[in-house]
Amino acid sequence: MSELHRPVLLDQVLDALKIKSDGLYIDGTFGRGGHSAALLERLGGQGQLLAFDKDPDALEFAADRFRGESRLIMRHGSFGNLGTVVSELGWQGKVDGVLLDLGVSSPQLDDAERGFSFLNEGPLDMRMNPQAGISASEWLAAASERDIADVLWRYGEERCSRRIARSIVAIRGESPITTTSRLARLIAAAVPGRDFKKHPATRSFQAIRIFINHELEELQSVLPQVVEALAPGGRLAVISFHSLEDRIVKRFIRDQYRGPQLPPDLPVMPAEYMPRLKPVGKQIRADRIEVQNNPRARSAVLRVAERLA
Repeated sequence: MSELHRPVLLDQVLDALKIKSDGLYIDGTFGRGGHSAALLERLGGQGQLLAFDKDPDALEFAADRFRGESRLIMRHGSFGNLGTVVSELGWQGKVDGVLLDLGVSSPQLDDAERGFSFLNEGPLDMRMNPQAGISASEWLAAASERDIADVLWRYGEERCSRRIARSIVAIRGESPITTTSRLARLIAAAVPGRDFKKHPATRSFQAIRIFINHELEELQSVLPQVVEALAPGGRLAVISFHSLEDRIVKRFIRDQYRGPQLPPDLPVMPAEYMPRLKPVGKQIRADRIEVQNNPRARSAVLRVAERLA
């Protein structure tokens, strides 16, 4: 496997999933196939891997890199469709492991034409599937000042969300905001002071990307589907890159284990609730060496859970 495309927390993911040679596995975000390739290396002839990706480029890459690989089943689309595809394959309740590597992939960030990064000049698109939905520039051209501010605050926790939204609306009245560099400069000018450790546009770009791609909604949708798909003893491994994602995953695993939190005076016997997932260990982060080799691993958090009978 090329070190240039070594995926984040690879060894930890493989250990967490406890790969069986004849098992059924799912990679919810194929990207450039780093995790999928490592999974396939550990599968025998009877094992199978189902992989999803919204990005047509990822599907094209998979068709080339894994040509003739009968154990790999590729699906174009969101992992939000996991339950439907699992049912079609007859895998419901039989899956041995599911990996969700959240967020944008390195190739998407590095390709200026995709518009994900403020570090490169490119069209302000940000869609993981450029064939569907509206681009970031189209949304910014039509959204109200209040809606823009709400997105920046909700998905980016940007403290200057209102100031930035006001500036976007004022400037778009002069000419459309269609490039990453123009939006980044606009945000930098609207944010008072400067944190030299982080570009002032970081949170806003993250927020717009998450909103455009419905990332948190799809994560909340897929987690219950994963529970239904897993066999007893099957594992869920989720890599998050910011606190909003990690919070959703952490709470979901906790609630599946503890059950609904009812009022203390309600007479409900503990035996009446059967936990469906149990957390496996604590959160896992990249070590110093991995972060040095891949700075994008710095914010990665891996959480693991196991399906109970």
